[in-house]
Amino acid sequence: MYGMMLSNKFLLLCVLILLLAGCSPTEEDPLLAPIVTVDGVSLTLGELRRSIPDNLAPQDSMAMADDYIGRWVRNKLMLRQAEINLSAEEKDVEKLLEDYRTSLLVHLYQQKILEQKHSPLVTSREIEEYYTQMKDNFNLQESIVQGVFIKVPKNAPNQDQLKKWYRSTEPEDLVNLEAYSFQYARNYEQFIEHWVAFGRINSYLPEPIMNEERFLRWSKNYETNDEEFNYYLAIHDFELPGSTSPISYVEDRVKAILLNKKRIEFIQQLGQDLYEDALREKVVSFH
Repeated sequence: MYGMMLSNKFLLLCVLILLLAGCSPTEEDPLLAPIVTVDGVSLTLGELRRSIPDNLAPQDSMAMADDYIGRWVRNKLMLRQAEINLSAEEKDVEKLLEDYRTSLLVHLYQQKILEQKHSPLVTSREIEEYYTQMKDNFNLQESIVQGVFIKVPKNAPNQDQLKKWYRSTEPEDLVNLEAYSFQYARNYEQFIEHWVAFGRINSYLPEPIMNEERFLRWSKNYETNDEEFNYYLAIHDFELPGSTSPISYVEDRVKAILLNKKRIEFIQQLGQDLYEDALREKVVSFH
């Protein structure tokens, strides 16, 4: 409601913002003209103009200006109520601001040092060792599979050959399958050497398989169709929920964990080094 009221009132002002693009400020600059005032504080035309990106369509500029003005007014009104209703003690935010400033500056410094001096490297051995130690933390929450999926139009040629190729793991058949899929497939995924979530592959089928465990235990090849396409799925290997994830499936996750641990250790060591240096240089003294 408020936004609609503002739209008519500030329509010409929004157009004026566009017309004034390129104006340089002077003491009598129209950009200093107030648009709306709340409790003695004014939003100027220049402030509004700076809040709107260049190269927008006029209607988009007007809509953005209307939204900005509405949010500005509501924010000032909320601040006014806070000033009226909060006690002096509640409004004393100096410590909060100082704590926030301290945390922010420390964080920025740590990130800068990490970028300049920290070159984390996670080896395959470290990944394997962590995985072995923490296997119980890597139980699967979903079924995963290795295999092939292909979706082709019903009128695609040579589908008798395709039925042979998609089931095979022979290099020659896989090359033929790749070439065929590049030419005819609407969707093709070959995941023989890496694991993927079965739920994602299942979602490609016209009617998703409901009993995943039974299907994976007893089916190696699956073919179905709808009005336009034939669907072919070969399952070469699978793991069910509750079993331990293969290391290759969680390798990126383990690597991210180890990288984060190394960053934390680096920051902790940085703090300890600064502390010891400060003691030596008498920057810190205990009384």
